[in-house]
Amino acid sequence: METKLIKGLSQIQNKYDAFFIDLWGVIHNGVKLYPEAINVLENLNKLKKRFVLISNAPRPSTSVEKYLINLKMDKNFLKNIFTSGEAALQVLKNNTYGEKFYHLGPKRDEDLIKGFEKNKTNLDKCDFILCTGLFDDQIEFLDYYKNLLKKYTKLKMVCTNPDLEVDRGSQREYCAGSIAAIFEKLGGSVVYFGKPYPEIYNFCLKKNETVLAIGDNIRTDIIGANKMKFDSLFITEGIHKKEFLNLPIKKYDNVMEQYNTKTNYYQERLSW
Repeated sequence: METKLIKGLSQIQNKYDAFFIDLWGVIHNGVKLYPEAINVLENLNKLKKRFVLISNAPRPSTSVEKYLINLKMDKNFLKNIFTSGEAALQVLKNNTYGEKFYHLGPKRDEDLIKGFEKNKTNLDKCDFILCTGLFDDQIEFLDYYKNLLKKYTKLKMVCTNPDLEVDRGSQREYCAGSIAAIFEKLGGSVVYFGKPYPEIYNFCLKKNETVLAIGDNIRTDIIGANKMKFDSLFITEGIHKKEFLNLPIKKYDNVMEQYNTKTNYYQERLSW
């Protein structure tokens, strides 16, 4: 398989019917939109190419839509958004792991449990743990969660964001995936919603489409694309930027091999 650094998506877009594009790290950094990435969406729209903004955000798709509008994204680009939170909503609606849950996460994620507030309870009374991230007042030290959860490993944890970390502007933050990893090390069982797990892609896929997945996270975006047998474009200036810093292009694939994965194309930032 030929792997190469491309200057713009325009070089390869004619090979694909649809584009599954990650949001955080590709389209924005949590604080502002990337103008070159927005230009890509404009061009895909002009060519009537289907794209899905597919995110491991632990909130419903409508919440992420509002968030993107606040970042001044054009509403025309928001027709197809799908989040891991949206996929996880089915668990709450169907009582898949029981009725009562303990919500482990920040206040901003409470959109996910809207309408299910009566089912929210404490760790001693819950049927399962719904993990959307870190508590607002405990964002720095993961040991807090190790101590919190060590007595509750018989419960199932539902993790609505498999990402370990994300960059908000220039600040790196832990995500729900980091807590889920701690819970698994303690001996607990975790069900993940979001990339790289197939369910989130199957919600978005149309029959017989040729898909290019675009993302900056090897563990979620690229491994997910590999699992689904999609071609992929990896953005090197995202969450893994330190691993690609000052690295010659011919050694990019070596980084991928460390994660037992591969990608078709590389770009520093998504551009047309």
